[in-house]
Amino acid sequence: MQGTFDKLQKLQEILSQKFEIEKEIEGIPKNLATKTELLNRLKKSYIEKNQEYENTKDRIKVLKHEMGEAERQREEFEKRMDVISTQREYEALEKEIKDATEKEQKLRRDIQREERALEDMLNSLQREEQMISQQEEELKVEQEKNDAEKQSKEELLKSLKSEEADVVPGMNEEILFKFERIIRNKSGLGIVPVLGGICTGCHMILPGQFVNDVRKGEEILFCPYCSRILFHSEEGDDQQSEEVFTAQEMGGLADLVDDFDLD
Repeated sequence: MQGTFDKLQKLQEILSQKFEIEKEIEGIPKNLATKTELLNRLKKSYIEKNQEYENTKDRIKVLKHEMGEAERQREEFEKRMDVISTQREYEALEKEIKDATEKEQKLRRDIQREERALEDMLNSLQREEQMISQQEEELKVEQEKNDAEKQSKEELLKSLKSEEADVVPGMNEEILFKFERIIRNKSGLGIVPVLGGICTGCHMILPGQFVNDVRKGEEILFCPYCSRILFHSEEGDDQQSEEVFTAQEMGGLADLVDDFDLD
Protein backbone atom coordinates (compact mmCIF):
# COMPACT_ATOMS: atom_id res chain seq x y z
CA MET A 1 0.00 0.00 0.00
CA GLN A 2 2.95 2.27 0.66
CA GLY A 3 3.70 2.17 -3.05
CA THR A 4 0.20 3.49 -3.79
CA PHE A 5 0.66 6.38 -1.35
CA ASP A 6 4.02 7.21 -2.94
CA LYS A 7 2.39 7.22 -6.38
CA LEU A 8 -0.41 9.45 -5.13
CA GLN A 9 2.07 11.96 -3.71
CA LYS A 10 3.99 11.96 -6.97
CA LEU A 11 0.74 12.30 -8.91
CA GLN A 12 -0.30 15.17 -6.64
CA GLU A 13 2.75 17.17 -7.65
CA ILE A 14 2.07 16.51 -11.34
CA LEU A 15 -1.66 17.22 -11.22
CA SER A 16 -1.38 20.40 -9.15
CA GLN A 17 1.09 21.80 -11.71
CA LYS A 18 -1.02 20.57 -14.62
CA PHE A 19 -4.24 22.13 -13.34
CA GLU A 20 -2.49 25.41 -12.57
CA ILE A 21 -1.00 25.59 -16.06
CA GLU A 22 -4.37 24.73 -17.65
CA LYS A 23 -5.90 27.57 -15.64
CA GLU A 24 -3.18 29.96 -16.82
CA ILE A 25 -3.66 28.92 -20.46
CA GLU A 26 -7.39 29.46 -20.12
CA GLY A 27 -6.78 32.94 -18.72
CA ILE A 28 -4.48 34.09 -21.53
CA PRO A 29 -7.23 34.84 -24.10
CA LYS A 30 -9.32 36.54 -21.43
CA ASN A 31 -6.61 39.14 -20.84
CA LEU A 32 -6.33 39.73 -24.57
CA ALA A 33 -10.11 39.87 -24.99
CA THR A 34 -10.32 42.89 -22.66
CA LYS A 35 -7.86 44.89 -24.76
CA THR A 36 -9.56 43.77 -27.98
CA GLU A 37 -12.91 44.92 -26.64
CA LEU A 38 -11.48 48.34 -25.75
CA LEU A 39 -10.00 48.63 -29.25
CA ASN A 40 -13.33 47.70 -30.84
CA ARG A 41 -15.11 50.34 -28.77
CA LEU A 42 -12.57 52.92 -29.89
CA LYS A 43 -13.07 51.94 -33.54
CA LYS A 44 -16.84 52.10 -33.14
CA SER A 45 -16.55 55.59 -31.65
CA TYR A 46 -14.27 56.61 -34.53
CA ILE A 47 -16.77 55.34 -37.13
CA GLU A 48 -19.63 57.25 -35.47
CA LYS A 49 -17.59 60.46 -35.25
CA ASN A 50 -16.41 60.08 -38.84
CA GLN A 51 -20.04 59.70 -39.95
CA GLU A 52 -20.93 62.90 -38.08
CA TYR A 53 -17.92 64.56 -39.74
CA GLU A 54 -19.21 63.59 -43.19
CA ASN A 55 -22.74 64.74 -42.27
CA THR A 56 -21.35 68.11 -41.19
CA LYS A 57 -19.50 68.47 -44.50
CA ASP A 58 -22.78 67.78 -46.31
CA ARG A 59 -24.60 70.40 -44.20
CA ILE A 60 -21.92 72.96 -45.03
CA LYS A 61 -22.38 72.25 -48.75
CA VAL A 62 -26.12 72.80 -48.44
CA LEU A 63 -25.63 76.00 -46.44
CA LYS A 64 -23.13 77.35 -48.95
CA HIS A 65 -25.53 76.62 -51.77
CA GLU A 66 -28.33 78.40 -49.90
CA MET A 67 -26.04 81.34 -49.18
CA GLY A 68 -25.12 81.52 -52.87
CA GLU A 69 -28.80 81.65 -53.73
CA ALA A 70 -29.36 84.40 -51.12
CA GLU A 71 -26.44 86.41 -52.52
CA ARG A 72 -27.73 86.05 -56.08
CA GLN A 73 -31.23 87.08 -54.99
CA ARG A 74 -29.92 90.12 -53.10
CA GLU A 75 -27.86 91.23 -56.09
CA GLU A 76 -30.89 90.93 -58.36
CA PHE A 77 -32.96 93.04 -55.99
CA GLU A 78 -30.18 95.64 -55.83
CA LYS A 79 -30.05 95.84 -59.69
CA ARG A 80 -33.80 96.38 -59.82
CA MET A 81 -33.41 99.46 -57.60
CA ASP A 82 -32.24 101.38 -60.69
CA VAL A 83 -35.46 100.82 -62.62
CA ILE A 84 -38.17 101.36 -59.98
CA SER A 85 -40.50 104.34 -60.51
CA THR A 86 -42.65 104.60 -57.36
CA GLN A 87 -42.04 104.97 -53.62
CA ARG A 88 -44.17 101.92 -52.98
CA GLU A 89 -42.03 99.78 -55.27
CA TYR A 90 -38.92 101.20 -53.61
CA GLU A 91 -40.11 100.30 -50.12
CA ALA A 92 -41.13 96.77 -51.18
CA LEU A 93 -37.83 96.17 -52.91
CA GLU A 94 -35.88 97.60 -49.99
CA LYS A 95 -37.61 95.07 -47.71
CA GLU A 96 -36.71 92.23 -50.11
CA ILE A 97 -33.08 93.35 -50.10
CA LYS A 98 -33.06 93.55 -46.30
CA ASP A 99 -34.59 90.06 -45.89
CA ALA A 100 -32.14 88.58 -48.41
CA THR A 101 -29.21 90.27 -46.65
CA GLU A 102 -30.31 88.98 -43.22
CA LYS A 103 -30.74 85.48 -44.64
CA GLU A 104 -27.30 85.69 -46.24
CA GLN A 105 -25.71 86.83 -42.96
CA LYS A 106 -27.45 84.09 -40.97
CA LEU A 107 -26.32 81.45 -43.44
CA ARG A 108 -22.75 82.80 -43.25
CA ARG A 109 -22.81 82.53 -39.44
CA ASP A 110 -24.21 78.99 -39.68
CA ILE A 111 -21.44 78.05 -42.11
CA GLN A 112 -18.77 79.48 -39.81
CA ARG A 113 -20.20 77.59 -36.84
CA GLU A 114 -20.33 74.31 -38.78
CA GLU A 115 -16.80 74.84 -40.13
CA ARG A 116 -15.46 75.35 -36.58
CA ALA A 117 -17.25 72.16 -35.50
CA LEU A 118 -15.82 70.38 -38.55
CA GLU A 119 -12.29 71.44 -37.60
CA ASP A 120 -12.80 70.19 -34.02
CA MET A 121 -14.13 66.89 -35.37
CA LEU A 122 -11.13 66.53 -37.67
CA ASN A 123 -8.71 67.09 -34.79
CA SER A 124 -10.60 64.56 -32.67
CA LEU A 125 -10.60 62.01 -35.51
CA GLN A 126 -6.86 62.45 -36.02
CA ARG A 127 -6.24 61.86 -32.30
CA GLU A 128 -8.41 58.75 -32.35
CA GLU A 129 -6.64 57.47 -35.47
CA GLN A 130 -3.35 57.73 -33.58
CA MET A 131 -4.85 55.98 -30.55
CA ILE A 132 -6.27 53.18 -32.69
CA SER A 133 -2.95 52.71 -34.46
CA GLN A 134 -1.13 52.61 -31.12
CA GLN A 135 -3.66 50.20 -29.62
CA GLU A 136 -3.44 47.92 -32.65
CA GLU A 137 0.33 47.81 -32.38
CA GLU A 138 0.18 47.07 -28.64
CA LEU A 139 -2.42 44.39 -29.26
CA LYS A 140 -0.23 42.81 -31.92
CA VAL A 141 2.74 42.72 -29.54
CA GLU A 142 0.54 41.33 -26.78
CA GLN A 143 -0.86 38.68 -29.13
CA GLU A 144 2.64 37.56 -30.11
CA LYS A 145 3.68 37.49 -26.46
CA ASN A 146 0.59 35.48 -25.51
CA ASP A 147 1.12 33.04 -28.36
CA ALA A 148 4.69 32.41 -27.23
CA GLU A 149 3.60 32.05 -23.60
CA LYS A 150 0.78 29.69 -24.55
CA GLN A 151 3.10 27.56 -26.64
CA SER A 152 5.60 27.34 -23.78
CA LYS A 153 2.89 26.36 -21.30
CA GLU A 154 1.41 23.80 -23.68
CA GLU A 155 4.81 22.16 -24.06
CA LEU A 156 5.17 22.01 -20.28
CA LEU A 157 1.63 20.65 -20.04
CA LYS A 158 2.48 17.96 -22.57
CA SER A 159 5.49 16.98 -20.46
CA LEU A 160 3.38 16.77 -17.29
CA LYS A 161 0.76 14.65 -19.05
CA SER A 162 3.54 12.30 -20.09
CA GLU A 163 4.72 12.06 -16.46
CA GLU A 164 1.12 11.44 -15.36
CA ALA A 165 0.79 8.63 -17.90
CA ASP A 166 3.86 6.97 -16.36
CA VAL A 167 2.41 7.10 -12.83
CA VAL A 168 -1.25 6.11 -13.18
CA PRO A 169 -1.07 2.61 -14.76
CA GLY A 170 -2.37 -0.02 -12.35
CA MET A 171 -4.06 2.49 -10.03
CA ASN A 172 -7.76 2.29 -9.16
CA GLU A 173 -9.71 4.44 -11.64
CA GLU A 174 -12.36 5.45 -9.11
CA ILE A 175 -9.67 6.56 -6.65
CA LEU A 176 -7.94 8.50 -9.43
CA PHE A 177 -11.19 10.23 -10.39
CA LYS A 178 -11.86 11.28 -6.78
CA PHE A 179 -8.22 12.26 -6.30
CA GLU A 180 -8.19 14.57 -9.34
CA ARG A 181 -11.43 16.23 -8.23
CA ILE A 182 -10.06 16.76 -4.71
CA ILE A 183 -6.88 18.38 -6.04
CA ARG A 184 -8.92 20.71 -8.26
CA ASN A 185 -11.11 21.76 -5.33
CA LYS A 186 -8.52 21.77 -2.52
CA SER A 187 -5.79 24.12 -3.78
CA GLY A 188 -3.62 21.33 -5.18
CA LEU A 189 -3.63 19.16 -2.04
CA GLY A 190 -5.26 15.76 -2.45
CA ILE A 191 -3.17 13.59 -0.10
CA VAL A 192 -1.83 14.78 3.27
CA PRO A 193 -0.23 13.14 6.32
CA VAL A 194 -1.85 12.72 9.71
CA LEU A 195 0.26 14.43 12.41
CA GLY A 196 -0.57 14.10 16.07
CA GLY A 197 -4.02 12.75 15.25
CA ILE A 198 -4.78 15.82 13.13
CA CYS A 199 -5.45 16.06 9.38
CA THR A 200 -2.81 18.45 8.07
CA GLY A 201 -5.12 19.41 5.23
CA CYS A 202 -7.98 20.88 7.25
CA HIS A 203 -6.38 20.77 10.76
CA MET A 204 -9.32 18.90 12.26
CA ILE A 205 -8.81 16.38 15.09
CA LEU A 206 -9.55 12.88 13.85
CA PRO A 207 -11.20 10.05 15.85
CA GLY A 208 -8.66 7.81 17.59
CA GLN A 209 -9.69 4.55 15.92
CA PHE A 210 -9.70 6.29 12.52
CA VAL A 211 -6.12 7.46 13.14
CA ASN A 212 -5.14 3.87 14.00
CA ASP A 213 -6.68 2.67 10.74
CA VAL A 214 -4.69 5.31 8.84
CA ARG A 215 -1.52 4.21 10.66
CA LYS A 216 -2.08 0.60 9.56
CA GLY A 217 -2.09 1.77 5.94
CA GLU A 218 -4.11 -1.18 4.72
CA GLU A 219 -6.58 0.85 2.62
CA ILE A 220 -7.21 4.27 1.10
CA LEU A 221 -8.96 6.44 3.70
CA PHE A 222 -10.42 9.89 3.16
CA CYS A 223 -10.59 12.64 5.79
CA PRO A 224 -14.20 12.81 7.03
CA TYR A 225 -13.97 16.61 7.12
CA CYS A 226 -12.10 17.72 3.98
CA SER A 227 -12.23 14.50 1.88
CA ARG A 228 -8.47 14.42 1.29
CA ILE A 229 -6.66 11.08 1.21
CA LEU A 230 -4.75 10.48 4.44
CA PHE A 231 -1.53 8.57 5.04
CA HIS A 232 0.57 7.75 8.07
CA SER A 233 3.70 9.79 8.74
CA GLU A 234 6.56 8.79 11.06
CA GLU A 235 6.74 12.45 12.03
CA GLY A 236 3.23 12.03 13.38
CA ASP A 237 4.39 9.26 15.70
CA ASP A 238 7.32 11.43 16.87
CA GLN A 239 4.93 14.28 17.61
CA GLN A 240 2.58 12.02 19.54
CA SER A 241 5.52 10.53 21.46
CA GLU A 242 6.73 14.02 22.29
CA GLU A 243 3.26 14.89 23.60
CA VAL A 244 3.25 11.74 25.76
CA PHE A 245 6.79 12.44 26.99
CA THR A 246 5.84 15.98 27.87
CA ALA A 247 2.87 14.72 29.85
CA GLN A 248 5.12 12.23 31.69
CA GLU A 249 7.57 15.01 32.47
CA MET A 250 4.78 17.13 33.88
CA GLY A 251 3.60 14.21 35.96
CA GLY A 252 7.15 13.69 37.28
CA LEU A 253 7.45 17.33 38.26
CA ALA A 254 4.16 17.13 40.04
CA ASP A 255 5.48 14.19 42.08
CA LEU A 256 8.57 16.21 43.04
CA VAL A 257 6.37 19.00 44.23
CA ASP A 258 4.44 16.53 46.35
CA ASP A 259 7.74 15.20 47.84
CA PHE A 260 8.72 18.69 48.95
CA ASP A 261 5.29 19.50 50.38
CA LEU A 262 6.12 20.62 53.95
CA ASP A 263 2.57 20.26 55.12
